[in-house]
Amino acid sequence: MEQLYPQLIIDALKHVRYPGNGKDIVENSMVEDDIRIEGNKVSFSLIFQKSTDPFIKSVVKAAETAILTYISDEVDIKGNIAVKTVANIPDKPAKLLPGVKNIIGVSSGKGGVGKSTIASNLAVSLAAEGYKVGLLDADIFGPSVPKMFGVEDSPVYMEQVEGRNLIVPVEKYGVKLLSIGFLVDKNNAVLWRGGMASNALKQLIGEANWGELDYFVIDMPPGTSDIHLTLVQTLAITGAIVVSTPQEVALADARKGISMFLGNKVNVPILGLVENMSWFTPAEHPEERYYIFGNGGGKKLASELEVELLGQIPLVAGICEGGDAGVPVSLTNSVSGESFRALARKTVEALERRNNSLPPTEKVETH
Repeated sequence: MEQLYPQLIIDALKHVRYPGNGKDIVENSMVEDDIRIEGNKVSFSLIFQKSTDPFIKSVVKAAETAILTYISDEVDIKGNIAVKTVANIPDKPAKLLPGVKNIIGVSSGKGGVGKSTIASNLAVSLAAEGYKVGLLDADIFGPSVPKMFGVEDSPVYMEQVEGRNLIVPVEKYGVKLLSIGFLVDKNNAVLWRGGMASNALKQLIGEANWGELDYFVIDMPPGTSDIHLTLVQTLAITGAIVVSTPQEVALADARKGISMFLGNKVNVPILGLVENMSWFTPAEHPEERYYIFGNGGGKKLASELEVELLGQIPLVAGICEGGDAGVPVSLTNSVSGESFRALARKTVEALERRNNSLPPTEKVETH
């Protein structure tokens, strides 16, 4: 039996109709947000308007059958569905990040493609456009955002907000940022089991004073892992950006990354693909391009998977130098800086279409 996740349960319950109006019980908001999974044991609550509802027994039975049918007959579900009525349901807890309008996950199928560089410069470019921006370095085992912002030695403070002690994000270049790199020795490897890493990540999200934000950018770990599941189960991510380079091996991993986000276990919309290191441009000859890693791979993959190509970022020495010096290249008046500013504008447009449920525009190459 495959590993169980809350979204699998939700998807199975969409097959259960409430006889009172013919809609499924998920659409009717009858599934309480209390799904618990312990091994193969699943339990949750169903909400009914009245305790005298004549369909309670039949709906509970149908819910059990749906889970056994559409997931696995090995799921321990019988007798584990509680019944609640509207009058007995307490108020739901406050949204984890109530002041955040949009959450953007920046991911990559493999390491070494410049994902953190993209995430950092995207955040800075959005802030330069006048937006309120936060950046979370969720790459637990390889945090690099503190170095890219030149804040590796910044102390982490706590402050009391409405009776809670919250972590105060470091602010630089108009971006609020936090990283596990602030909490561990930067000279030693982080040797944590998955559960420890997930708990640390949840603390950086839920126990920090992020405040009001237009965009919350998450620099996710490369590849696919339980950290990704923790993020999508903890936060309602608005959309994901997948970063790749033109090489075939990187594009193959990017394809897997996109597939992960669109799969049932994650189910996060893809805002688009960013091709990093698209070509080499000498600083003294900004009009010249040398396609040292191949040409057009990102554009082809975006077209194949029907996602938008949000940007093509050239490879120039200034990007690496800026990251090492703690000054994101997006702050400079350069070809690379303009590439990141264009990426920020395209990302905002993609989010607006996503939020307004509009179809994507024609894919346009960004320079």
